[in-house]
Amino acid sequence: MKAMILAAGAGTRLRPLTEYCPKPMLPIVDRPVIDFLLELLKKYRVSQLMINISHLGWKIQDYVRDGSRYGLNVGYSFEGYFDSGELVTEPIGSAGGLKRIQDFSGFFDETFVVLCGDAIVDMDLNSVISIHKERGAIATIAATHVPLENVSNYGVILCKDDGRVVSFQEKPAQKEAKSTLVNTGIYFFEPEVFDYIPSGSFYDIGSQLIPDLVSRGKTVVAAKTDISWFDIGRTTDYLEVLGTALERGIPGFHPGGVEISEGVFVGAGASIEPHVEIEPPVYIGGSCKIGRNSVIKGPSILGANSVVGEGCEVVSSTIIDYTRISSHTSVRDLLISPDFVLDREGIPVSLENSKLYGKISDARKH
Repeated sequence: MKAMILAAGAGTRLRPLTEYCPKPMLPIVDRPVIDFLLELLKKYRVSQLMINISHLGWKIQDYVRDGSRYGLNVGYSFEGYFDSGELVTEPIGSAGGLKRIQDFSGFFDETFVVLCGDAIVDMDLNSVISIHKERGAIATIAATHVPLENVSNYGVILCKDDGRVVSFQEKPAQKEAKSTLVNTGIYFFEPEVFDYIPSGSFYDIGSQLIPDLVSRGKTVVAAKTDISWFDIGRTTDYLEVLGTALERGIPGFHPGGVEISEGVFVGAGASIEPHVEIEPPVYIGGSCKIGRNSVIKGPSILGANSVVGEGCEVVSSTIIDYTRISSHTSVRDLLISPDFVLDREGIPVSLENSKLYGKISDARKH
């Protein structure tokens, strides 16, 4: 089976996190999101994979390379161009990205799966393929139910008892939702689908291609599957998933480093000075330094090469790599980097008017 990971989006709903890091490379404790997807494809013996890239896409390519360490053969499709010596990134939509690859190489010559690069997924791909084949579908959507209060974050699917899709609601208000069955952004397609995707223009799978196929009477199926699915499309989602991962809520995930006590993981070269109190779950990255008399309460993540000064208190927070927190500083329910701070709701904190002003810096500076 062949596959595609959609990784060209700019991640505007994840700013400022994605100003320096593409969505698929955002770290889940100590592993980037895309790592989970590659392991899933390896598990189901996907042979060849294409990844479309644009915004900061070279960081994805530098990490994955040819995919050989995952047992995959990986290629890339860049969406953008050079203009007056400047590289301009220009995503062309999820379906547009597929079409560009197909026009260029005819890569998709059998049933293939498409995964979004901004979610952690664990599911039985084979079971969905079986449904897809049995129904003779041109497209199958991996779908799952979500709590009613969350439907406004997703595309809602309306289908018949046999799973055939009849219509959609795009992020409806809770009181207007006609279903709690939502699109996970995981699709299975037949190559015939390219007959319905225009070349050379922006075209989206969820909002354009799938509704068009349904309106034409093509067989589009929603496969209600048992899926472990963690969406990180927004900053609030990302912060929630970090806590879930640290608390072992993601199947198969185990933080790296050495577990020095239950729920406390420490990377190589970390320095923890005397009289530091640590309440799990906590991950301390490699070469991180924690000053004496500090208190670290979980769920908290201290990134690699970060520095926590003497007498600090870090509670339910994430400290990004190479961030220094000055001595005797207290942080709670925050994500902190050398350049910005986010609260639990993913909202930037104004440092100039807060007690953190002057107390956060880049650990690489003297």
